Amino acid sequence: MKTDLSRRRWLYGGVAVVAAGAGVGGAWVKHDASAASAASAASAASAAGSVDEGDPAFWSRSFTRPEGGELKLADLRGKPLLVNFWATWCPPCVEELPMVDRFFRDHATSGWQVIGLAIDQPSSVRKFLEKTPVSFPVGLAGLEGTELVKQLGNTGGGLPFTLVVQADGKVAARKMGKLEPADLEAWRRAYVHG
Repeated sequence: MKTDLSRRRWLYGGVAVVAAGAGVGGAWVKHDASAASAASAASAASAAGSVDEGDPAFWSRSFTRPEGGELKLADLRGKPLLVNFWATWCPPCVEELPMVDRFFRDHATSGWQVIGLAIDQPSSVRKFLEKTPVSFPVGLAGLEGTELVKQLGNTGGGLPFTLVVQADGKVAARKMGKLEPADLEAWRRAYVHG
């Protein structure tokens, strides 16, 4: 009888030690995953704010223009800049382009610059712009554009995506989704003077 009682105690004690070890191990793994997640989020936040610090990598980019030539971001520093990422296969992108074009025509004289970066096949962009021309410069961003929108804070990479950069190079606004006239008006009022 004593032997059975002693065995049970050892069995229960062993189970308790294993359970405690599993609990400690689980907590350690969870803590490790939390730390990795926090580091990943900090890295993404740093990348999203890279333009805020005047990152030369952002300003050194250039894109081929559909009609030929290059669109150099460095040439656009020093004035408010609206960057609109779009694609021909994206209905909200296509819907907002005339409004973005009107904004450019109406406010270029007050210092606003507007560019469109097409995340699309060059032939599709050229064909689209022949039928629906815009007066602001367009660059062919292709797959590089998908990575760029993620670096600029649009981690899902969805379109349309619009970014406003102040004259001093700091990101003033980001919008994922279709623009509304109120967005453009609010940005114009707030950031035209940097």
